[in-house]
Amino acid sequence: MEKERPSKKQKEVFDYIETFINENGFGPSYREVMRALDLKSVSTVATHVNGLIARGYLLKKENSARSLQVVPDNVEGAAVDTEHAHLAWLRSEIAKRAIGSEEAETLQQALAILEGKQSATFGPAGSPQPEGKE
Repeated sequence: MEKERPSKKQKEVFDYIETFINENGFGPSYREVMRALDLKSVSTVATHVNGLIARGYLLKKENSARSLQVVPDNVEGAAVDTEHAHLAWLRSEIAKRAIGSEEAETLQQALAILEGKQSATFGPAGSPQPEGKE
């Protein structure tokens, strides 16, 4: 499956991150990206990085500083760990929802299942049910 093309700004962020990693052996901080590209805030960098993660260009370990990694272009036959990217996307979707909303609760349950903190069973209609709520 072909990766979705990044936006112009995402490409600029990606190119900077890729060069930084090649020169230093580790990823830049979001603040370094912000300063190098003259962006207005760290949250702007986070938005672009999350977009690149969602499109499959970058990987990032959760709760780990300077952990950005470039996903190789030719991953044919190679096992690329996209779990971190998927979990990061899910967390960003949860953050967009109102606390306590039904959508946020459902996404929180999905996150718990994916992280192995909760298992799921399926009810008669095929809808996932948290274990113990059948």
